[in-house]
Amino acid sequence: MGAADDDFDSFVRTRTHALLRSAYLLTGDQQLAEDLVQSALTRTHQSWKRLADTGNAEAYARRTMYHLQVSWWRRRRVAEVMPEVMPDRSGGDDHAGAVSLRLVMRAALLRLSARQRAVLVLRFFEDCTEREVADLLGVTVGTVKSQTAKALARLRAIAPELADVETRNGALS
Repeated sequence: MGAADDDFDSFVRTRTHALLRSAYLLTGDQQLAEDLVQSALTRTHQSWKRLADTGNAEAYARRTMYHLQVSWWRRRRVAEVMPEVMPDRSGGDDHAGAVSLRLVMRAALLRLSARQRAVLVLRFFEDCTEREVADLLGVTVGTVKSQTAKALARLRAIAPELADVETRNGALS
């Protein structure tokens, strides 16, 4: 293996978890998130020599991931049914409040349209600016603003218990 392969392996080992977290928020499904990250990493590997020189590998992987997700949304596919209640996989410590909050947030995000979910994930979980979100999704800034407003209004309606999340927990994690 060459130095470039070693660098890519190191990148995959250190950044896959963060990429999976973002992909899960975009897709709402663990397996789809893993597929999305794998596809993005495949494309990142194909461009690795150019990316390693500029230091933009993670930005490229994330942008590729968002573009792939948008492409998947545009394809017609059979609707999947998500379970109403997700199994609790917590360990020995009692994290009931955090788990409950994550489940409520996940269920609420899944009830949004794919575009609204993407806008909220990028704006509030990935901390992107409106311009960055517009560029990533290939839409105008006005579309990002209107989709954000509509998505937040819908979240307030379907999950009023999330209204005080920031004051209760400091921030979403």
